[in-house]
Amino acid sequence: MRRDVFQAIADPTRREIINLLAQNELNLNAVADNFEISRPAVSKHIKILTECGLIVIKQQGRERYCRAELKKLKEVAEWTNLYREFWNEKLDALGSFLEDEQTK
Repeated sequence: MRRDVFQAIADPTRREIINLLAQNELNLNAVADNFEISRPAVSKHIKILTECGLIVIKQQGRERYCRAELKKLKEVAEWTNLYREFWNEKLDALGSFLEDEQTK
């Protein structure tokens, strides 16, 4: 299944994992310790985040460490900016309309 960054951030647990790893690089057990779900469930979330390029895992000895790769979130920021600009224009137009109505 092809996954994208939007699918990855749609889940609140995955967003929290990204927030956690944005602060520190952690091993898989340390990530799982922050959640009240099973380790296999956390592993599944990490797998999805890795497939989307939001997390990079590197092996150090016997441990696997996760690190957030936040550059991929730029795609989300660009997409939301399109709608921010759209709504800013609409709200500015509404503000102008209301000001015109008040002066009449």
